[in-house]
Amino acid sequence: MNKYPNSQIQPGDIPLDIRSDPIFKAVFTKEVPAAKGALSNLVSALIGRKVAVISILANEQPIDGLGDRKLRYDIKCKAEDGELINVEMGLNTRAYEPLRMEFHTGRLYTTQEISGKGKTYKHLKETYHISILAKRSFFNDGVFLHTFKYYDPEHKISLNGRTRIITLELCKLEGIVEKPADELSPAERWAVFFEYLTDA
Repeated sequence: MNKYPNSQIQPGDIPLDIRSDPIFKAVFTKEVPAAKGALSNLVSALIGRKVAVISILANEQPIDGLGDRKLRYDIKCKAEDGELINVEMGLNTRAYEPLRMEFHTGRLYTTQEISGKGKTYKHLKETYHISILAKRSFFNDGVFLHTFKYYDPEHKISLNGRTRIITLELCKLEGIVEKPADELSPAERWAVFFEYLTDA
């Protein structure tokens, strides 16, 4: 007799690697409240404030001409206040990944409709690109979570723009995973989950 009648995972089963692109998308885009809640929780943890994802949008960007590069987001979603968010899982990334992040962010930001009576640039909503980087580090420090925005480094002045690139580098968790679970921040918990889910 099955002791876990409502569970598809049995004791001794090896969990699928959520860092795999199809598994990542399947978990967070399924049309059930639990998936939307998990995605909202993940985005909130990495952005640093509570965000409620209300819809998953078409993942493929329309092209204007045959010469345009086709662009697919992993998970393109919209929050309740209108913020646009792209969440990417990068299992096997290439050296130009930071340029890809910047490209995705720019394209996502400019998909907003601000034409028409009474609409101006002030109606643009915040846009976030989140990259979870599984196997490769791109920034030479020990920090696993970065948030990038427009900034003048010489004069230390922020543009206060509405686009953010957030990176979560899973290969920088060696010290973090040793911490007691109740001392982990929400972002640390998600990072440990992604990195160690298949580690018995």
